[in-house]
Amino acid sequence: MRGLSLLTLVLMSQMLFAQIAPDTYYVQFSDKNNSPFSIDNPSAFLSQRAIERRQKQQITIIQNDIPVNPQYLTGVIETGADLLYATKWLNGVTITTTSQDVLDAINALPYVVSIRALTDQPLKQQIKEKAYFQQESYGPLSLASTKSVEALNAYDYGSGYTQINQINGIPLHNMGFRGEGMVVAILDGGFIEVPTHQAFDSLWINSQILGHKDFVHPGGDVFTESYHGTAVLSTIGSNVAGQLVGTAPKASFWLLRSEYVLAENLIEEYNWVSAAEFADSVGADVINSSLGYITFDMPEWDHTYEDMNGNTCIVTIGADLAASKGILVVNSAGNSGSDFSYPYIGAPADGVNVFSIGAVDGGGNRASFSSIGPTFDGRIKPDVMAMGQGTAVATSGDSFSNGSGTSFSSPVTAGMSTCLWQANPTFTNLQIKEAIKQSGNYASAPDAYYGYGIPDYVLANSLLTVIDQPSSEQANLVQVYPNPVNETTQINIKAGAETLRLLDINGRLLNTFSVEATMSASAMKAINGLKPGVYFIQVMMGAQTQTRKLIKL
Repeated sequence: MRGLSLLTLVLMSQMLFAQIAPDTYYVQFSDKNNSPFSIDNPSAFLSQRAIERRQKQQITIIQNDIPVNPQYLTGVIETGADLLYATKWLNGVTITTTSQDVLDAINALPYVVSIRALTDQPLKQQIKEKAYFQQESYGPLSLASTKSVEALNAYDYGSGYTQINQINGIPLHNMGFRGEGMVVAILDGGFIEVPTHQAFDSLWINSQILGHKDFVHPGGDVFTESYHGTAVLSTIGSNVAGQLVGTAPKASFWLLRSEYVLAENLIEEYNWVSAAEFADSVGADVINSSLGYITFDMPEWDHTYEDMNGNTCIVTIGADLAASKGILVVNSAGNSGSDFSYPYIGAPADGVNVFSIGAVDGGGNRASFSSIGPTFDGRIKPDVMAMGQGTAVATSGDSFSNGSGTSFSSPVTAGMSTCLWQANPTFTNLQIKEAIKQSGNYASAPDAYYGYGIPDYVLANSLLTVIDQPSSEQANLVQVYPNPVNETTQINIKAGAETLRLLDINGRLLNTFSVEATMSASAMKAINGLKPGVYFIQVMMGAQTQTRKLIKL
């Protein structure tokens, strides 16, 4: 039937000459010359939260933060095209048109570099579901209260207990870090029943749903088409005692639909970038994206393993750009681990600064479907693992069930990472990510199946809590600043110190320095040669010994 309809359209186009199939295109602009916007006035295009996020992490506002030139958009509209969304990071716009004449007119504009087709048919309902979601499954859930075994805990997690306890996140909740003041953007395919499901009552009552936006059908209703985003959101934001409490139940949320669940077209990668830009502009701290792209309805768009290099796929480029703005971008690794023809991660999980999450079961065993690494350029992926097989999630009919897929291990991690960042607000997104990786049970020997393993959020919190410098001048044998270590870090050692030792996270001795005049420089040279991780520097003087923790990014 689809082949016949395409043939019919071809015949019609031959008859009507300028008429083509309703289709979607990406128009690439050449520059942002003569823009009314300026990096000197960021409040014209970024929220105060977005500006403050950059300031806290010492991120400079640059040219790609400036919106697409409005005059260029006007020029495209005047050709007769319908605009969907502009993307300032990529400097272009997605459009729809049925006319070859319109495409020719756009292509003739002096500031247009290229036009790329993004769909092979109109966005319409089709009786199928995309492969990424088909690889996930749901099943019955036993909802027994765990209050009796966690009487001292802040929450009765119900069936959500295992997934948060596995990553040692409950102590952070008990310390009061539950996501307050943090903003999480969920990029997904639909949020059916989120306005009515009991899992989200507290989010609505406490105004924790900040808003929603549809990047698939502009102006559309995100609470339709799919329960996928509903299940994803519940692992973070659900707050139903004895049934399911998520990993960041006090966080605030933006619900953004970038995914068209009934087809797989390249436009979804551009939708993702536009949604991430929006998340940035409204001040989101964390993005959870339980989405991935490998194959499409048109085989010529398919990604290869060679594309998983962190620099090729549009969605990966966009995800790393989001991370460059100070957002912690958390993404599912993918569900193709048992596919012998392609077991690897998909985009944007290959991003250099994307936090890619694989799946384990409640016992910590890797789920067979969990996609593996490394990236094509040899980087360790996934980054860490969390419970994605038998994960407690909200489902239709105001009920709960278990779900399996890295779509659920990702938000479990995103929510807990939100709480960790709340507890350590002076650190950057990449420092938070690195601390979580170094807390993993495979941190000493990461591999292509588990990455850095299952994180321990109490340990991650400890790694980020750099020991305060002693107030006593006598006790202050060594000072290290700034820490985490960068090219400007200095090690100041008290005169008279006899030995400086460098140790790894497990306390193993890596190096010893004993010549006082060269201790600091020698130690920094050795530290700069180490791979990213957590280390300790130890100074001894007589009977005194002092240890400082170092984080190397």
